[in-house]
Amino acid sequence: MENETLFKEEAEPPGRLTGLVQMENEVIDFRSLAATASQPQPSKQKSERIPFPFKDSTRSRLFRKKFYPDISRFEWFDWHWQLRNAIRDVQTLSQILNLSENERQAMMHHAGSLPVSITPYYASLLSAKDSSSPLRRCVVPVMDECLHTAGEEEDPLNEDADSPVPGIVHRYPDRALFLVTDSCSTYCRYCTRSRIIERSNQRLIDLDKWEKAIAYIENNANIRDVLLSGGDPLTLSDNKLEWLLGRLHKIRHVEILRIGTKVPVVLPQRITPALTSILKKYHPLWMSIHITHPDELTPEMSAACIRLADAGIPLGSQTVLLAGINDDVATMMRLVHGQLQIRVRPYYLYQCDPIPGSSHFRTPISKGLEIIQGLRGYTTGYAVPTYVVDAPGGGGKIPLLPEYAVGWQNGDLILRNYEGNIFRYPDNHAEQKDIH
Repeated sequence: MENETLFKEEAEPPGRLTGLVQMENEVIDFRSLAATASQPQPSKQKSERIPFPFKDSTRSRLFRKKFYPDISRFEWFDWHWQLRNAIRDVQTLSQILNLSENERQAMMHHAGSLPVSITPYYASLLSAKDSSSPLRRCVVPVMDECLHTAGEEEDPLNEDADSPVPGIVHRYPDRALFLVTDSCSTYCRYCTRSRIIERSNQRLIDLDKWEKAIAYIENNANIRDVLLSGGDPLTLSDNKLEWLLGRLHKIRHVEILRIGTKVPVVLPQRITPALTSILKKYHPLWMSIHITHPDELTPEMSAACIRLADAGIPLGSQTVLLAGINDDVATMMRLVHGQLQIRVRPYYLYQCDPIPGSSHFRTPISKGLEIIQGLRGYTTGYAVPTYVVDAPGGGGKIPLLPEYAVGWQNGDLILRNYEGNIFRYPDNHAEQKDIH
């Protein structure tokens, strides 16, 4: 039956893993990549034919040959293989990385509530020796996750209180968040929904739950915008994803669909021609991509984003501000410039949510304001994201800006520009206020 086929899962034994190597990031020619990403490449022998029309990076190729010598390019570029061989245990990860004692203890004692999962592809981007390197800190646990500080909550955004049926968060009047899965291909250690990830008693991939969630959307005519999230919706099979999109697209009052995902970053092999063919059936469809650091802007990830953009999908980025990872103007400038070159518009810069064990990731609010001030005026406006705090307790996203509007004086609005210079605008119709 259709439903049985839809929810049937496949399995395959993991591949072999041997050796140890460290490689530096490559310099990417974005213009060349953009010109060739959508052009078919000549096919090789069937055993070497890969489902991507672009080549893998030198870094990825060397990593595969060192750690997965028996795995062909075809298997490496198969997203199912990447998922099945996600690294989840200290024994496997220690063959790739020189784990610090802190990391080793955290993995052995399951520090924090979030499991470990890293795709082989994303593991290829990690520094083998430096435990303080940005991408490694994002996905490898440390014992700091056991340290719970004041103000931290399992559900800091109070999403459960705004969940009328399992899988739906209805906080804003005209839009709904639809949590369609509790799994990701790679787990970020600062995940705001770590409370639901891979919890067997809260399984979200369930046809009955999906039907009830869709029924809720159907019965609420004020919902015009549905955001699919989780977990990561793009870890679902093509059949499941198309089933969901098709059902939602048929609802007359739903005007747009959105997908929140990190898959193009951690599992770019997933962005196949078959997937984009499905996605472009359901326009208007928008996508928000979780991008953290410039080191993630690899040839594979860039080509995946270009393929999505070529399918007519507007792409925006959501970046979490993380202490010691991306909390300086120079790093953020590299990140936003790189994103624009692959047709991803920097959209949100999030203050890290106060989940348990996250204090080592969180920055002062002043740091986020400093970064926005360092971007605004010094680069194109398209490159400047909106800095937001998702208010604890369910207050929703609240944008924060440096003080550009200083106050009013004698009917004039007093303004400060990006260089710190003061200007006056004749705001004659405004209520008179004293400058402050």
